[in-house]
Amino acid sequence: MEMHYATVWESIADTIPDKPALSHGDTTRTWAEYDQRASRIAAAFTTAGLGPDSKIGFYMYNCNEYMEAHFAAFKMRGVVVNINYRYLGDELWYLLDNSDAEALVFHSSLGERVSQIVDRLPNLKLLIEVDDGVGAGAVPEAVSWHDAMSGHDPMPRIARAEDDIYMLYTGGTTGMPKGVMYAIGGMVASFSQSGFPMLGLEAPPDAAAISGLVRQVADQGALMVSIPCAPLMHGTGLWLGALIPMLAGAHVVTLTDRSLNAHEILELVERHRVSSITIVGDAFAKPIIAAIDEGKPGGGHYDTSSIRFMSSSGVMWTNEVKHELLDRIEQAILIDAMGSTEGSMGTQVTVRGLDTPTGRFEQAPTTKVFTDDDREVEPGSDEIGLIAAGGNVPLGYYKDPEKSAATFRVIDGVRYSFPGDRAKVAADGSLILLGRGSQVINTGGEKVFPEEVEEAVKRVPGVKDCLVVGIPDEKFGRAVTAVASREKGAEVDEVAVIKGVKTELAGFKAPRSVVFVDEVPRASNGKADYRAATEIATGKAQR
Repeated sequence: MEMHYATVWESIADTIPDKPALSHGDTTRTWAEYDQRASRIAAAFTTAGLGPDSKIGFYMYNCNEYMEAHFAAFKMRGVVVNINYRYLGDELWYLLDNSDAEALVFHSSLGERVSQIVDRLPNLKLLIEVDDGVGAGAVPEAVSWHDAMSGHDPMPRIARAEDDIYMLYTGGTTGMPKGVMYAIGGMVASFSQSGFPMLGLEAPPDAAAISGLVRQVADQGALMVSIPCAPLMHGTGLWLGALIPMLAGAHVVTLTDRSLNAHEILELVERHRVSSITIVGDAFAKPIIAAIDEGKPGGGHYDTSSIRFMSSSGVMWTNEVKHELLDRIEQAILIDAMGSTEGSMGTQVTVRGLDTPTGRFEQAPTTKVFTDDDREVEPGSDEIGLIAAGGNVPLGYYKDPEKSAATFRVIDGVRYSFPGDRAKVAADGSLILLGRGSQVINTGGEKVFPEEVEEAVKRVPGVKDCLVVGIPDEKFGRAVTAVASREKGAEVDEVAVIKGVKTELAGFKAPRSVVFVDEVPRASNGKADYRAATEIATGKAQR
């Protein structure tokens, strides 16, 4: 039995057919329904002429169909192409064209955008429209999801290969989006090592052992229930919130609100007895804390006693906010995963009573830190190096051998991924994350990592959120500038922010100016939008 999403999920569907697999709003699908519905969509793909390695674009918000379409693509050995639902016109066209997409599954509310670029994509063989109540029929060439499913018998199960490609496009924060390619077998093996230990079980030695472990967990009534609060179009929501849990037979519950609604999260926690929540740092954690304190709109407190894990990745998750969560959800284990689309590098686990400083991670056994001349950084040396992620390293970027060669390199016979993060190595071997090298600010001959300053700014009383950028400056080359938002009712000003940072960091790291905004610019997954912050800081965007 191969390590492959489709094959493993089929075995789970056979093992726990009547257990819930997906919920969105009032609609819940069992594992048997998940399998059957995906098989019908897989048949629609193959009938249209798609086959192994065919690229299939997903242009949707979170919903049951998002995961059903994933399962369908995996079943027929296709390659999923995740598309940011905020993309317009040329952005949408670029990603579909760059990925060589042969099919597109999209929400009807996004159909008008699809209609504007579909004529420029002659390789598309199939368009499937998922009706979300708005704009149905904007793309005449599209078949409805309902018709695609009802018009096909389930595709028979097939043998698959562990070297089938899995691809996830990065968000394009440092250029145009890039498709990061993995071999599915290595990815499933790596992910299956994560889910079961969270349930107190040993990781499965092979694919054949997974269904037996799922049966054991089900008999104990301990199957995971997971809410990916971040969009499934991004790796954090999809990988931590859906793919890893579902390899352990989980029930994945998606939010109906398309912007973060902390009260909906807590209502679903109570309704479905959710055990795992995936968030993106403080930007998600702070609203959840506020909603717990506010209580239910109709009165009463939310029952959060089922929550066992809260996971985050992609941004700094500050120690102070973690402990505010643990003050309210005492039994939770907080898992801060340091990684990117290009690889996993380390974790920080926080529980009540354990103090863990922001930005310090237990490095994975396959993680190293190398200087720019490929010399390994010695623990406790205070040297700064690039973090190298080993283990399940991507095959490369799709159709970009130059960037692949720069990011995925071999040192001393071992292949590593270099996502661009810089760190020091503490004497105990833990990673002290400094930030992404591409964002470093050179000011007056000194290097300043924005993330370090951002955390100091956010610790100033009255500051809600912050991003730090460098803007042109005649004297210093680049001036450290903070774009910050205030807590409701707070009167914190620029002087207080600068003074507060200088009590923690060297003076050259403190912002030379602070621009206050209602909301700090972030992507829908909570990650920093440094481009927008730079525009705000330089006065090019409306303040």
